[in-house]
Amino acid sequence: MNRLVRRALEQGLALNQVAAATANNAYDRLFRRETLVKSGLTPFECIHEGDPMAVRYYPPADGGPGRPVPLVLVPPLGVTTETFDLLPGRSLVRYMSERGFRVYLVDWGRPERRHASLGLADYADDMLAQALAAVRAHSGSRDVSLMGWCMGGLLMLMHAGLTGDQRIRNIVTVASPVDARGGGMVAGVSQALNAPAQLVRRYSEFRLHNVDPALLHVPAWLTTLGFKLTAPLASVTSYWDLVTRLWDREFVESHTTTSDYLDNMLSYPGGVVRDMLVKMAMDNTLSLGRIEIGDGVADFGRITAAMLVMAGDADHLVAPRTAYKSLDLVSSRDKQFVIAPGGHMGVILGARARDSVWATAADWLGKRSGDTAAP
Repeated sequence: MNRLVRRALEQGLALNQVAAATANNAYDRLFRRETLVKSGLTPFECIHEGDPMAVRYYPPADGGPGRPVPLVLVPPLGVTTETFDLLPGRSLVRYMSERGFRVYLVDWGRPERRHASLGLADYADDMLAQALAAVRAHSGSRDVSLMGWCMGGLLMLMHAGLTGDQRIRNIVTVASPVDARGGGMVAGVSQALNAPAQLVRRYSEFRLHNVDPALLHVPAWLTTLGFKLTAPLASVTSYWDLVTRLWDREFVESHTTTSDYLDNMLSYPGGVVRDMLVKMAMDNTLSLGRIEIGDGVADFGRITAAMLVMAGDADHLVAPRTAYKSLDLVSSRDKQFVIAPGGHMGVILGARARDSVWATAADWLGKRSGDTAAP
């Protein structure tokens, strides 16, 4: 009898603890949401501030000098810097600093409507050049490694192809769509736009590149909606997961942080939208390895850096062969292609990214970031 009573009391106490935890987490979720958001917690130093771009520095976690060749992380436009510092246990900047890299993060800032005229030339040429100059001045190394996700990877390739910078030692791209006809949702949208665009070009004098970029400026709420529409079912099921695991504080923090990240996407400057629609979606010039950037031409054939290209096996936006195309266009001798688990966001931000994409990139870069030429 005593044993049965004891067991009943233990089960009752456990249920009471679950109920209390559920109530506490629910209250915080509804009324103190900011206490659950754990993004952007890794300490950093801002080494460059511009309008709107800035550069952050994350020193090696062990306090040592770090690897000779610094690592520059380049996120895509339309997302916040929390992309690479989402949670303490899912932070690319923290992971790479723990692996001994001197990590620099390009922060594209928060574009406003006054930035609507900014185009690919401003980002791939001017701003990225400023960022790399700041990194080289701060690190004392002329050689750098670049790692970018999605459009961040494209901006890196455009910069390298435009400048022919031979001191870019290593390049890592993750889910970067070089061939807009290579499959996935990006290819589908591109092909859907191509046919009517060709008709308009043939039978009218209308040209998209003559449109005022302010009219093409994409507000932040529309960027957020676009991201969520790429996986509408997941947006619904994730809230069901939250309800069923509301007692789990760690899960609630992770869910709230991720939701906050997805709910706070950034605007896209109209100039970039115009350039992407004309040069990438309609003309698909990237797949040829040459694209006009301002008054110059980015030629991927000028890229000789060691290259690691990665893609997600479940990426419905950027199919693996869409990302692979870049390896056919560069002049690099040292190049590798890896398919990793995950969708478009999961491949770089998901729970499995640490042991797949991050670890693979760190191992690959580690072998190529040793001795460097004198600055």
